[in-house]
Amino acid sequence: MDDIKTVDTLDFAGLIRAGDVVVCGQATAEPRTLTQALVTQKDRLPPFTVVVGPLFSRTFIPEGTGTIRFRSYGAIGEARRLAQAGRLDVIPSHYSAFCADFASGRHHADVVLVQLAIDDAGRLNASLSNDYVVDAARRARLVIAEINPHAPWTFGAEWPADIPLHVRVAASEPPLELPSVELDDISRRIAAHAAGLIADDSTLQFGVGRIPDAILSSLSHVRDLGIHSGLINDAVVDLIACGALTNARKGIDIGLTVTNQLIGTRRLYDFAHRNPAIAVRPTSYTHAAVVLGRVNRLVAINSALQVTLDGSVNAETIDGVAIGAIGGQVDFVRGANASPGGRAIIALPATTPRGASRIVTEVETVTTSRADIDAIVTEWGVAELRGCDLTERARRMIAIAAPEHRERLTQDAWERGRKA
Repeated sequence: MDDIKTVDTLDFAGLIRAGDVVVCGQATAEPRTLTQALVTQKDRLPPFTVVVGPLFSRTFIPEGTGTIRFRSYGAIGEARRLAQAGRLDVIPSHYSAFCADFASGRHHADVVLVQLAIDDAGRLNASLSNDYVVDAARRARLVIAEINPHAPWTFGAEWPADIPLHVRVAASEPPLELPSVELDDISRRIAAHAAGLIADDSTLQFGVGRIPDAILSSLSHVRDLGIHSGLINDAVVDLIACGALTNARKGIDIGLTVTNQLIGTRRLYDFAHRNPAIAVRPTSYTHAAVVLGRVNRLVAINSALQVTLDGSVNAETIDGVAIGAIGGQVDFVRGANASPGGRAIIALPATTPRGASRIVTEVETVTTSRADIDAIVTEWGVAELRGCDLTERARRMIAIAAPEHRERLTQDAWERGRKA
């Protein structure tokens, strides 16, 4: 079955079996030609489950996916809607462990849907994401590849020759793009505080969203930055263009921007295409504790839904519903703490869009423990927590809460301290 099919000749009814687990590429690596066909044909298929990561397309929206069940390591992007509809089962797992569990066989896939790039010599490449999908494909009964000539061919993500492709389908559209969100005043204020923690020669890790984008956009004055991250976006191209990002002082992988995924626009994809200075490596390398501890001045930039007065971070749930993920946060926070000169930054707005405080006395889910916390940043300042006792932590956290919530938080802290 090596011939490349068109999607209109692909019949999932002859491929999907009852109870199958279907793993598909995540984020911008979603093979949309295949996933859209899967949803279109859903009513003719037996019950099955789809494993997803962050969803940035609208392929798998609750109202259009019938009785398909979904599973993930979190609820990011459109996956939040699946969680809110009760359609998403979340596996609470560090991203590194989630990927390792596919490699070991703890998690399994019956069918894998993957988007691949191809070069002039016919060599295939995982392109935008070198993740658990590759390991899932090693053990799957069936691997269906969407061959996308518009996907960038990236170094480090070469498709393993020992993993067969049972069906090949021509892509009907270019890879998904995720443009940066327009910055606002709050994100700029947060970025201004966070930038003060990032010195020359730092190596950056960051996630998706307005706040990481704002922080990266504020670093054009910093010299010899490096990247070792779970993802990169268009802002990395800007940092390289202005001379701030050289990867010269990382300690390892000198001269290389190291990432696990590309999540951006055509500008990023064209920049990464056949660029030997960009390495799209597997999670077993990008998120590995032994590797992160060797990176010089690793600065982990992550966000949260809530942070308590003692520094405990909730990045997963609100009112019992998953709207985030553990993801790589703990992997990189601990990696940054182990890195020579490293910093672990948790940056978030002080309030929700409805005005509730994100600085709280208690959270329902602890993603990153207070023992791992270094610095918390809001638009009101920086709370340096590493090495502080609980009383001092509460004082510093209240100081970066929104002013209208500080009196209540102070009273709550006093009452909790009196009961202790």
